[in-house]
Amino acid sequence: MTGIGNGPKIVFEIGSLRITETVVMGWLIIVAVLILCLWLTHDLKKVPEKKRQVVAEMLVNFVNNMVKENMGVKMMKYAPYIATLLIYAVFGALISMIGLRSMTADINVTATWALMTFVLITYNKIKANGFKGYLKSFAQPVAFILPLNIISEVATPASMAFRLFGNVAGGMVITGLLYGALGSLSSALGLTFEAGSWAFSVFQVGIPAVLSVYFDLFSGCIQAYIFSMLTMVNVGAAAETE
Repeated sequence: MTGIGNGPKIVFEIGSLRITETVVMGWLIIVAVLILCLWLTHDLKKVPEKKRQVVAEMLVNFVNNMVKENMGVKMMKYAPYIATLLIYAVFGALISMIGLRSMTADINVTATWALMTFVLITYNKIKANGFKGYLKSFAQPVAFILPLNIISEVATPASMAFRLFGNVAGGMVITGLLYGALGSLSSALGLTFEAGSWAFSVFQVGIPAVLSVYFDLFSGCIQAYIFSMLTMVNVGAAAETE
């Protein structure tokens, strides 16, 4: 596992600008998603003739239905944003299954997404109530809970950022620790075989892979879905505030 216990490594520098693994992974995901979208939407027909068009329409309908159910028809303009957030979060977690560092294991990424959601929440609250109404809402229903309302407002993006980051990073740490422990167990039982710089530990085969499937595939996708759902619920609720 890459970067266990440390932040993302610096890949290269452009002057004083440091490009980390997270940035590179982000570029790779953008390219991969672009290629996938171009392939799925190539030569579209009014009546689908190819399976890839059926898959593309299923994905679009899935996101559209989520937005309709959780935000309402009037908020369909946010469907592209939700789709982008969901796809980027899923790919950001799944990329670790091919040996690369999970992008969502970087708190800077999840915090940025949560901050974007916070901006949308604030924008919709101001749009629905006006700026004065937005400020007055912090003192409702009674003025003395103003500090609690402010804390609650800040806690929303913070909890979203740490929820996604914590689950992905925690999975990396647990898998890495187990991988090291299984290597030590193999060495203690004489089941580690070395040939020059190459080493093979019997107990490191299979078990870490199963955990990786759980943390990277199952848990990563679930957390990406939850993050997207929280974004829709919070933004939708902000738009309906009166």
